[in-house]
Amino acid sequence: MIKLYGVPQSRAGRCLWALEELGVPYELVPVSFTGDNKKPEYLAINPNGRVPALDDDGLILFESLAINLHLARKYGAAQGLWPASADDQSRAIQWSLWAANEVEPHSVGYLLHTRLLPEAMRDAAKAKAALEALPKPLAVLEKALAGKQHLLGGGFTIADLNVATVLALAWMGKAFDGAAFPRASEWIARVHARPAAQRVAARRS
Repeated sequence: MIKLYGVPQSRAGRCLWALEELGVPYELVPVSFTGDNKKPEYLAINPNGRVPALDDDGLILFESLAINLHLARKYGAAQGLWPASADDQSRAIQWSLWAANEVEPHSVGYLLHTRLLPEAMRDAAKAKAALEALPKPLAVLEKALAGKQHLLGGGFTIADLNVATVLALAWMGKAFDGAAFPRASEWIARVHARPAAQRVAARRS
């Protein structure tokens, strides 16, 4: 049995989406990011003290996007979540790292300083800087989706899932003007409408 440690309201939600797409049996072990993640028993699993972590039959992994790449590679070839060609597999890794490096710091920074931090800790200048940094990677995504329904040109893959779940913070937080990026906006709305994504969204409420 696969064990995923975390809660749907954390980055574990990304891995829940992948598991729901795959339809493999799994157990969600609740570990909050506001205390449980610092307990010795959890630090023995993920010494970074962050969620999520995965136990796949004794293989322990952390970092949500790496977990998703592993799950797709091991269980997702039949339904296409893991791309068939070696080149597209490399592109899936590329897009996942791109999302983590080019998008997430800005989307998280914007939400931290507009919604998530206590008001006294928010910095309007940091929120503004994060907001102003987002159009550059969004333009890259917009161009990559030209003439395509999905990032790799075929069907829905782990590349779409990983990028969409990272970008969701900015999208749901209205951190960018969808009219300026119509292809990216249509794509993210469409992939988040998938039944597996909707099941995970329902668990966040």
